[in-house]
Amino acid sequence: MTVKPGKLFINNEWVDAQSGKRFDLINPATEAKLTDVAEADKADVDVAVRAARRAFESGPWHTMSARDRGRIMMKAANLLDKYKDEFAELETLNNGKPIGETKNVDLPLSIQCLEYYAGLADKIHGDTIPVDGNFFNYTVREPAGVVGQIIPWNFPLLMAAWKLGPALSTGCTVVMKPAEQTPLTALRLAEVFQEAGLPAGVLNMLPGFGPTAGAAIARHPDVDKVAFTGSTEVGKIVMEMAAQTNLKRVSLELGGKAPNIIFADSDLDAAVNGIMRGIFFNQGEVCCAGSRLFVEEKIHDQLLSKLQASVEKLVVGNPLDPKTQMGAQVSEEQFRKILGYIETGKQQGAKVVTGGAPAANKGYFIKPTVFSNVKDEMRIAQEEIFGPVVCAMSFKDTDDLVKRANNTVYGLSAGIWTRDIGKAHRLARDIKAGTIWVNCYNCFDAASPFGGFKQSGFGRELGKYALELYTQVKSVWVALD
Repeated sequence: MTVKPGKLFINNEWVDAQSGKRFDLINPATEAKLTDVAEADKADVDVAVRAARRAFESGPWHTMSARDRGRIMMKAANLLDKYKDEFAELETLNNGKPIGETKNVDLPLSIQCLEYYAGLADKIHGDTIPVDGNFFNYTVREPAGVVGQIIPWNFPLLMAAWKLGPALSTGCTVVMKPAEQTPLTALRLAEVFQEAGLPAGVLNMLPGFGPTAGAAIARHPDVDKVAFTGSTEVGKIVMEMAAQTNLKRVSLELGGKAPNIIFADSDLDAAVNGIMRGIFFNQGEVCCAGSRLFVEEKIHDQLLSKLQASVEKLVVGNPLDPKTQMGAQVSEEQFRKILGYIETGKQQGAKVVTGGAPAANKGYFIKPTVFSNVKDEMRIAQEEIFGPVVCAMSFKDTDDLVKRANNTVYGLSAGIWTRDIGKAHRLARDIKAGTIWVNCYNCFDAASPFGGFKQSGFGRELGKYALELYTQVKSVWVALD
């Protein structure tokens, strides 16, 4: 595939950055230059926000019926399906994830998300409320306005769909900044929306860097709401910036350090498959990855033996090869960060069961890594590694387990493996996390909400819950005498 250079997408036009700056994109599997794209900064954000404001206040998007908005979104979903092979290859080249995952996970879920919100566009409504006195009181849900959206590099297309789906469905207009490492499928998605007939200014796509373009979006006085997915550290900065000008609304989907809990009464083979899916999917670059593995003491050694055998069969290599099961980390920076955590784990006394080193001489490949002898207070058990590294720890009883599972600043997700349905429900109640998977892991659907407790953020992506993020409720009182 020949990857063309990228421009900024503002007001349905492809333009260069006002500064003229561009930056290179690197193929993480080969370390070679893939292409280059225009670099947006504050001046470009200003132009994009003005275009989005016009589209929201006076453009055809403002007067278009909800059903017609849904039709445009459905056409975009159909076009994404039409071009899915192209998108899958582009995502794999830019991000390093296996082509099997982009074709069978990222693309289907992205298409499903746009279809879901296309169908919801004409089903967003208010209520009539019985109030005291001779009044008729009703509520309406109105779009939040101009929305700034900042998305991460681990699921570039899917995160764009998660953000754009509810925003466009509710009638908002968008200025989006894709991650500087992986803007290519987001830019291609803007072309798809343009082809689908989205009016000028409704979607503006600005590749660039966080401290310049991202900060300009978060601070902008004419942005009504900002949505961010990324690290907890940066999420806190975005929240501070959002309060500096107009007190814009904020939603944050941030980091995680999920417990994946294996009881002795579970189906161990299914549990091992779930562990693999939970930590090695997408090279471990998943905010809800099951990176803390709690194993009941009586099966600890047996389970780790089974896990090691499965891990050592994983095919790590060329992401474009359909047989590849784990590709390259997204960048040299992430590659070095993960290796640094592996060395820290060794230094603090954890034992490498398997992996723990680069997997190739070229490209940002890391062997899938399992640690044992991990203590709760170790850095590898507390900090988000965001790579293919799982930390195994044993437990004796459920009371101690709940305390340890919740011993983290994060609260995004958890996994529970047991045949005891009562135990599963009790743990699902007691673990502080936004998503609990029982005898499964990393299951998603556009209809089911996703988001975090504690420092994993607030607000919910997906489902009807996401509409709350992009609408405002207006209460109307009518005197009847």
